[in-house]
Amino acid sequence: MRKKYLNNRDLLKEIHNSKNTYCSYVDEDVDNQYDIILPSLDKVNIRTVAQAKRNRADRLAKLAYTEAIESGKKVKQAEFAIDWKKVDKYDLVFRIMTFDHVPLEPGRKKNPKQQADHHTRCNFPPFQHFRFNDKDELIIVGKSHWEGGMENGYFNKDHGKINNNLAKMFMKLCERYATRSNWRGYTYNDEMRSTALLQLSQIGLQFDESKSQNPFAYYTAAITNSFTRVLNLEKRNQIIRDDILEEAGLNPSYTRQTENEIKSGKLDFTKGNGPVIKYTPEEWAKKMKTSKVSKKKT
Repeated sequence: MRKKYLNNRDLLKEIHNSKNTYCSYVDEDVDNQYDIILPSLDKVNIRTVAQAKRNRADRLAKLAYTEAIESGKKVKQAEFAIDWKKVDKYDLVFRIMTFDHVPLEPGRKKNPKQQADHHTRCNFPPFQHFRFNDKDELIIVGKSHWEGGMENGYFNKDHGKINNNLAKMFMKLCERYATRSNWRGYTYNDEMRSTALLQLSQIGLQFDESKSQNPFAYYTAAITNSFTRVLNLEKRNQIIRDDILEEAGLNPSYTRQTENEIKSGKLDFTKGNGPVIKYTPEEWAKKMKTSKVSKKKT
């Protein structure tokens, strides 16, 4: 039986659930799920409303199909298709990426270049959820990094957490990546994994769904950078250690010995059949003498 690994759909679901722990909504069961992400309220128009209806219809159809499959029914996905034109616009939820509810923090950065540099640092891009009311006006029904009501609540960025499922996914990603052929041979592989896991716990929720729907690639790039950072650090330490050993007249690591032999011309890689060792006549005579002595002993 084929084992299920991680996919973008499950990652996006757990990212969304984790971000919701930092948010406050008018209706926790309805307003927490967005239908479209927009940079500002000015982008809400006929075109974006139609796209939000399509997104909502597709999401509800896939949800109904998944529930039917998990219950053991043999159904076709086309049976759960929903006509997006029948979706009521008053059911739509718009996620607007904004810093309006995030307090200003002047002086946090010496040379602010983005809007985020003027506000309190958040663990993921802040947003607000909007919905149409009976008067066709967009009203706030949810805020990120918020606790309490929309009017009488307050900014809070520390009351949420990464849920257990997303944390397990981070651990699985690090474990699987550490078994790749170009990483698994290092003796400090465990340190690479722990550093990558720490990095994911810090930047895991910074993934922006409005820019990409591929968190797997985002996390894999972060893990690669963490592994490479540890590798470069260990290489620098090895160079310092080998220099100290050579100054003390001791044998350095095999890597340094091989490098020294290549520089001295004893190892030749130009023939393409692996390294060829070059000996001087004195070294060759010594080597043959040693081999004859070892044969006599055996």
